[in-house]
Amino acid sequence: MEGKLLQQYQKRVEQQLTTVLQNTSDAEQVRLAMNYSLFNGGKRVRPVLVYMANQLLDGQISQADSAACAIECIHSYSLVHDDLPAMDDDELRRGKPTCHIAFDEATAILAGDGLQALAFELLTTDNSLPADVRLQMVSVLARDSGYLGMVGGQSIDLCNEGKQISTMQLELMHRHKTGALICASIEMGALSSNNAGKADLKALNSYASAIGLAFQVKDDILDIEGSTETLGKPQGSDLQHEKSTYPALLGMAGAKQKLALLNQQAHDSITCFNEAAEPLHWLADYIVERQY
Repeated sequence: MEGKLLQQYQKRVEQQLTTVLQNTSDAEQVRLAMNYSLFNGGKRVRPVLVYMANQLLDGQISQADSAACAIECIHSYSLVHDDLPAMDDDELRRGKPTCHIAFDEATAILAGDGLQALAFELLTTDNSLPADVRLQMVSVLARDSGYLGMVGGQSIDLCNEGKQISTMQLELMHRHKTGALICASIEMGALSSNNAGKADLKALNSYASAIGLAFQVKDDILDIEGSTETLGKPQGSDLQHEKSTYPALLGMAGAKQKLALLNQQAHDSITCFNEAAEPLHWLADYIVERQY
């Protein structure tokens, strides 16, 4: 049942994103690059979290569309920029040439910039939600995608390439780099329901914090155990860039133990929602069991 729900939400956000980018543009090259990056085979986990949080709190799903599209725009922009020669210098993303390879470096930079700006445009022009709720969403997304969140995490990552860091420093980096947007997805989804209380937000934030870190631990494991064909990106790229990872610091057995602990924390965080949280329980397991 939950697998079908995942596909339903994935299809919904992709339909919404298609509508967003179908308008003609005088700058056709950058629009094509934005479209290429948005529809490059992503799992859409973040938009799915938006929809799941909205439905958990009895919201209208249509009121979650702008937040779902916005978070995917931010995520896609971050991947475009992460792949650039000045950052991770990757040539493959989801089994396809990265944006700067498919187009060129300057166009890739502009495509990332365009996707970031589009995210905030989507939130501010959604008249289905009260202005104060939209303002809260803008604040959440700006915080968690900026230097206090994702951008800060990427900076910490780049500054520590080739250096040995502690598990505490590694966790801090990933709670920013990967976890912040996961938390933003849950919070914006809850806000879009217009029914989120403080206790709801606290429980959902704990859940998001756990699965956000679990997502990265699993990525670290897959970088070693997965294949380039399955992953859709070069296997072993973390080792190539001399990045600190959970298997490197804890060993593979320790990394898998950490993953199991985070998964349990995620489940425990949302027991207060009873059966209504089944989709979120399923998604927590999906994140730790995925093969790409």
